[in-house]
Amino acid sequence: MQPLTRNHFELFGLEARFGLDRARLDAAYRQVQSTVHPDRHASSGDTERRIAMQLATQANEAYRTLKDPIARGGYLCELNGIDLKIETNTGMPADFLIQQMQWREHLDEVREARDPHGLAALERSISESREQLIAELGAACDERGDFEGAAGVVRRLHFIDRLEREIEAVADVVDGH
Repeated sequence: MQPLTRNHFELFGLEARFGLDRARLDAAYRQVQSTVHPDRHASSGDTERRIAMQLATQANEAYRTLKDPIARGGYLCELNGIDLKIETNTGMPADFLIQQMQWREHLDEVREARDPHGLAALERSISESREQLIAELGAACDERGDFEGAAGVVRRLHFIDRLEREIEAVADVVDGH
């Protein structure tokens, strides 16, 4: 069995980079899981079963992290010595903060008016920004090796994720009127 100390990319035999082939990740995950799945070690000794369980858990966590572009970018930052400080570093570029305020104001208006068209337009705007930031994250990691800058992009993406969850809650209200 493979050691627990490998990083997520090494565990799956992938190069540590933002851009990855999702099909290769999926295949590597299935291969690792088929090797370490606890059912394969049911008749083994306690130590080997425990190690298999730990490896299966590590594989699941690694797969969840690498398949999500935001988590993958954050993980690459951490591998390169950058502490994301998601909860404590709330400094954002001024243009992003202004955009964030505009989105929130628009969301409040949509909620009050129960406006499905306004909600759809807001969702499109945020989705476009999210995709642009993900592209920026990939370039920061893979092209420039700028993991400090990538960490800032990850923090902005976390803000967008929270806003998208708020939009889901508003969608329930707008659709339910």
